[in-house]
Formats: sequence, C-alpha cells, structure tokens
Amino acid sequence: MPNSRSSAAGTGAADALRQRVAEVISVIRPAVQSDGGDLELVDVTADGVVSVRLHGACVGCPSAAMTLKMGIERNLREHVPEVREVVCV
Repeated sequence: MPNSRSSAAGTGAADALRQRVAEVISVIRPAVQSDGGDLELVDVTADGVVSVRLHGACVGCPSAAMTLKMGIERNLREHVPEVREVVCV
C-alpha cells in the first residue's frame, strides 16, 4: 500500500520549490518588462529544471538566450540552490 504521507510531503516540497522560484521571478520580471518583454513561469520539476516562456520583445531577440542563462538562470540558482537549469519553452 503506497504511503500517502510521503507523496503528500513530496507535493508540499514541490509546491514550496515552485513558490520560491516564483518569488525570484517576480523580482526579475520588472527588468525584463522594462525592455519590452515578459517572463512567465511554466513549470518547475522535482529535479530542479525550471521552464519559462518569454513574451513580447524577448521573442526572437538575439540576446534572449544570454538573458535566459546569464540573467534568469544565474539569479535563480543563486537564490534557490535546488535549481539546476532554466529552459525556455
């Protein structure tokens, strides 16, 4: 019989991780928006992969990949050590 408490704890941990990631993204968003773009949190996996979607001026921008890795990913990894990678979907 599966242990419902362990899966509930796992869900709680995943929710807490997603909330921490969302808080950091809410701090980063104004900088992205000031350049005419936007950033949407899509998913956070249990193994630390954060999926985001870029909007507005970020779509097709030659600097978007640099912003994603050197800005967004660096900030997230600094503030949420469980984040392993950020990918754009």
